[in-house]
Amino acid sequence: MEKIQYKLEVFEGPMDLLLHLISKHKLNIYDIPIFELVEQYTAYVRQMQEADMDVASEFIEMAARLIYIKTVSLLPVYEEAKQLKEELTGELLEYRDCKLMAQKLAQQANGFDYYWRAPMDLPVDHSYRRIHESGELLDSYINAVGRGKRKLPPPIEAFQVIVSKKIVSVSSRIVSIYRRLLKKSRARFSEFFEGATSRSQLVATFLAMLELIKANRVELSDDNETVTLNRRKREKE
Repeated sequence: MEKIQYKLEVFEGPMDLLLHLISKHKLNIYDIPIFELVEQYTAYVRQMQEADMDVASEFIEMAARLIYIKTVSLLPVYEEAKQLKEELTGELLEYRDCKLMAQKLAQQANGFDYYWRAPMDLPVDHSYRRIHESGELLDSYINAVGRGKRKLPPPIEAFQVIVSKKIVSVSSRIVSIYRRLLKKSRARFSEFFEGATSRSQLVATFLAMLELIKANRVELSDDNETVTLNRRKREKE
């Protein structure tokens, strides 16, 4: 069977093709249905390749861009997809306006391909005439000074939050718990966490209890009312 031959339209670039697809399929340029547009665009690029047309790299790049926007739109958090769609919409609107203006200028040219006139000497005024509020000047100065300070090493005060925190070791809590049980063989589980001043102390206390239980030096019992920690008496030899 003889292969059907058909002629594809030639577009100046991917933006020109996107505007054609949006107009042909009556899509809303202000709220582009990205899934539908991706399928139409990739199908047309595929037809161009099958027709042995020289597909420029910018068409392939736009296809990859549209597929990426489609992929991001499938994620639960799609703020990036919304931003990318807005950027694409802005570019399409700008390209459409430029294309319309080019058509109007072509109609006014009356067959002339270009306009020409002799260069003119324009006076150059280097004086700065804008008026700024005092707060705006202060913010600009702080931002300019901040750029230089970013290259400096951080001050010592920035490490005080980390260095000033006391790290409680598990071994110290093991000794403290066991000494307490030597004086009083039975105590409530929660009593060992009372008076803790930091998260490090809470974690160290909990790990210390696990180590004592694992070593069979203490045992943990549950009477359905309170949880107590008992010192295991040494067995007689």
